[in-house]
Amino acid sequence: MGSTTAENTGYDNGSAGVGRRDLIKRSVALGLISVPTMSFLSACASGGDGDSGEKVEKGEKTAENPLAVNESAPLEIVIFDGGFGTKYAEDAKAVYEKKFPDAKVKFSSTQKIQSVLQPRFNQGTPPDLIDNSGAEQMDMGVLVGQKQLADLTPLLDAPSVDDPNKKVRDTLRPGIVEMGQFDGDPVWIMYYAYTVYGVWYSQKALDSLDAAYPETWDDMLAVCEKAKKKGMAGWTYAGKHPYYIPFSLYPMIAKVGGAEVLDAIDNLEPNAWKHPAVKTCFEAYYELYKKGYILDGTPGLDHIQSQTAWTEGKALFIPNGSWVENEAAKTMPADFDLAVSAPSGIDSSDKMPFGTIWASGGEPFVVPAKAKNPDGGMEQLRIMLGEDSSKNFTSSVKSLTAFNGGTDGIELTPGLKSGVAALEKAGDNVVNPRIQDWYVALQKEKIGVGGLGEMMAGRLTPAEAIKKIQGYADEAAKDDSIKHYKHQ
Repeated sequence: MGSTTAENTGYDNGSAGVGRRDLIKRSVALGLISVPTMSFLSACASGGDGDSGEKVEKGEKTAENPLAVNESAPLEIVIFDGGFGTKYAEDAKAVYEKKFPDAKVKFSSTQKIQSVLQPRFNQGTPPDLIDNSGAEQMDMGVLVGQKQLADLTPLLDAPSVDDPNKKVRDTLRPGIVEMGQFDGDPVWIMYYAYTVYGVWYSQKALDSLDAAYPETWDDMLAVCEKAKKKGMAGWTYAGKHPYYIPFSLYPMIAKVGGAEVLDAIDNLEPNAWKHPAVKTCFEAYYELYKKGYILDGTPGLDHIQSQTAWTEGKALFIPNGSWVENEAAKTMPADFDLAVSAPSGIDSSDKMPFGTIWASGGEPFVVPAKAKNPDGGMEQLRIMLGEDSSKNFTSSVKSLTAFNGGTDGIELTPGLKSGVAALEKAGDNVVNPRIQDWYVALQKEKIGVGGLGEMMAGRLTPAEAIKKIQGYADEAAKDDSIKHYKHQ
């Protein structure tokens, strides 16, 4: 996500350590103290009146330099140091430096994107390219609403690195361009990773229970009971970051009630959270808690701790994104046989078939509107969206990219292979909730921590959680200080 893209994923994507998603205190979720998103909103609203400096002069537009990059202009890149690490971006930077040897490229990384970059946006001196991901991801809706981002259409309409007869936009996976759009045709965000969200598990552990992945909720409870009898919890999750729960819960809601239920939630429609499918799925997840199928202590675990407990065999299932294969690699046994599945449904009355899954762009890259070298930032993205860089990313971090390909000649790891199979099974039944990138604070701090986290810890009933979350959504819908978005 923008992790959760995710990242994001993504709306998120993994972390190198505990700092990946610093604990969002419950007092924030309960509205007792101000949150970083609001301070960022205020900063952007000021319009960045500091000394923004001059944009560099354009270079000469040629077949080799279609974006007319100034070949000697400095370029600054800031990357989120999360589950994907930074080497893939450093490798792409080296290609840029080889192409433009007179350009001085400043490259840095951080897990605290907002803390580091908010002051620079406010001063009007942002970097030229940013990987805006992690727990401190800057709110995309705010950035777009306050006109802080450059339109990436020139990049998308430029010839691709690999085939000058094919535009960059025509080399991308379905939905990537649309994800970067918020209101109309401009594309503000390039989601670089392609994330499969769902229920992740060890095929070896599931086989040890003589069980298949459960397609209905009764079967899910039966498998969890089998696991419990063998001393293994059915589920764990990132208790300190419960906005991971939607990675499997949201597509389950779509499976049960139809994709239009998620669209209504994204649109902040009145009573969207009171839809019967939401109630049914909340009650199903709450049943995991009531029956003792959640690993003891889960509400106090962060993402790394919950993943470690899971790779150690203490729990069977975990909701997560495809970055988990790389992020949990240090503790994952060689014979773990990582797999992912679309979420279980309720029964045959569900509106969508088993296999309905959430998959979308993650690891969101942006070029600030006030960047000094926006053409250089876009050229770096053009390089990254080529086949060589995409293959490098996939082979090194075990995740797909936005480039529609990049797997030829690569031996797919178990999780990556399972993710590709899950996408093939889903076919057209792929959902992409936008609330995580349209309304970051609402999704993470309110719905995630204040609603779902409290319910899964047993501190709210499903009915209470739904009422609370609907209240949060209504507040956001009525808040004139934020820009609102709707599915077209």
